[in-house]
Amino acid sequence: MSVEIDHSGKVALVTGSGAGIGREIACWMAQAGASVAVNDVRGDTAKQTVALIADEGGTAKAFVADLRDDAAIDQLVADAETWGGRLDIAVNNVGMMAGRSPTRFVDMDGAFWRDLVDQNLILTALCARAEALVMMEQGGGVIINVSSGETTRPSPMMSSYAAAKAAINHLTWSMAVELGPHNIRVNAIAPGTTPTELIREAFPADHYEAIVAATPLRRETLPEELGRLSVYLASDLARCTTGQLILADAGAFLSRTRPPNLGQDASEEAP
Repeated sequence: MSVEIDHSGKVALVTGSGAGIGREIACWMAQAGASVAVNDVRGDTAKQTVALIADEGGTAKAFVADLRDDAAIDQLVADAETWGGRLDIAVNNVGMMAGRSPTRFVDMDGAFWRDLVDQNLILTALCARAEALVMMEQGGGVIINVSSGETTRPSPMMSSYAAAKAAINHLTWSMAVELGPHNIRVNAIAPGTTPTELIREAFPADHYEAIVAATPLRRETLPEELGRLSVYLASDLARCTTGQLILADAGAFLSRTRPPNLGQDASEEAP
């Protein structure tokens, strides 16, 4: 007996898929046979992802949109559905540090908090709303929200980001309950420390290596591993799985309860 995942005939939308985790998720969805709507705020990176998919014989189209604009979210989902004729899978990957650097809690002002909450929680919620409306009309679908391993432990210097992502976990549970009767499954995936360009820029090399070394597996999470996990969760192999937060963090949740000092003077750390 063989077990295969085949998304042929399905249409997937992956937000923020011009690079990093989103790109790998889009490419893996295409490898599994899905037609992929590739969204990014930058046209050049979105087209690069489309080209990578095309080189492997897959089908994809770039949809350039800045999802910080509410109207752009609705238009993106409508355009993706028009292009593919339906929307079976949606991966809400957009959301990061909103151009902010790791910062002490006491130095985060209102603008800092609003940026992080808006570009993580609210943006994910509005994308999911638009996607769910389409899926309800067609009789079902799968939504995957990208959360973070930072939601499972204290997150010094990143408290606003972690809090906004933790809210996505709760949003996922609530969505799963409300949308389940419409045959829509909703799950969240939580990456561990992942070597994306933004992460490498945010953390000094020694801090990054210390974080990785603190995991039970002594390794980082690769973007392609999030791609594989997303392909599985969108498949019938996971048809009884909804409302779950799936950690892909090299076991950091089990042991890295207190991340290394990230920019603070050691004397400022709590005992």
